[in-house]
Amino acid sequence: MRIAIVGQQAFGKSVLEAFLARGDDVAGVFCAPDKPGAKADPLRTAADEAGVGVFQLPSLKGAAAEEALRGLAVDLGVMAYVLQFAPQGFVNIPSHGTIQYHPSLLPKYRGPSSINWPIIRGETETGLTIFRPTDGLDEGPIILQKTTAIGPDDTLGSVYFDRLYPMGVSAMLEAADLVVGGRHEETVQDERLASYEGWCRDPEAGINWHAHVTEVHNLIRGCDPAPGAWALIAGRKVRLYEARKHLARRFSDVAGRTGEIVAIGESGIQIALQGGRLEIGKARIDGSKDKLTGAAFAAAVGLAVGSRVVGEPAPA
Repeated sequence: MRIAIVGQQAFGKSVLEAFLARGDDVAGVFCAPDKPGAKADPLRTAADEAGVGVFQLPSLKGAAAEEALRGLAVDLGVMAYVLQFAPQGFVNIPSHGTIQYHPSLLPKYRGPSSINWPIIRGETETGLTIFRPTDGLDEGPIILQKTTAIGPDDTLGSVYFDRLYPMGVSAMLEAADLVVGGRHEETVQDERLASYEGWCRDPEAGINWHAHVTEVHNLIRGCDPAPGAWALIAGRKVRLYEARKHLARRFSDVAGRTGEIVAIGESGIQIALQGGRLEIGKARIDGSKDKLTGAAFAAAVGLAVGSRVVGEPAPA
């Protein structure tokens, strides 16, 4: 088939490489312009290396984008991690229209941080959707879906890189074959089940030490590796990773006041919280690129057993 890919970053690059590897004709690639001083987008670089024409337009709205896509005469548009708005006048140009990847089980978790939020909310399952893009955000009819479990210690990184990323590349190929072959079905999303979540960024990633240990654990793993759940500890803004929870099964399991450090070791720092203890495997002080082990972090900021991480100003 002859396709155009609209996307960016590593996922867009992998989708491009997957279509090329099986012999499809990628007529052109659309990706956002590179930011001044930033590294070249991986999708653009891969397209250049493969000899595929690249269109880096500041907007997909308007005559310039439509003329560029129409000139390629493609069977299908493939949207792989797209942050630019693509209007109907653009996505309907290919003879078989356009398909888009979204890393959640639509209509749940529409929006830009759809991998973070199911983990933060304590969901035990998530997945991906290939759908028809419309002018509504992630609201178009569904072509296919794939599910995957969220384990109790899964993080954003493990769910995405180990599963949703490779599953997504494969699903884009499968959906493209179904659509171009005329063998697909389109299911309208049930708006009664719909939910939208915005970005998961610093304001959403601040830790409340007075919350239950499960809630804090879910926030940390849902922000690991990005944006990194954070708290003010010993006067420093610190991002926490590789969290494990130890639920209190009986009264004798409870040790320490809320927010008190009850153990420090190479495996991590253990903090007493409502409902149990939270073990932090790695920590990174803002301004540094290095993630420190529990013992190294404690030494760096002067923490000891009996120190408390509460009492700092509430996260902004």
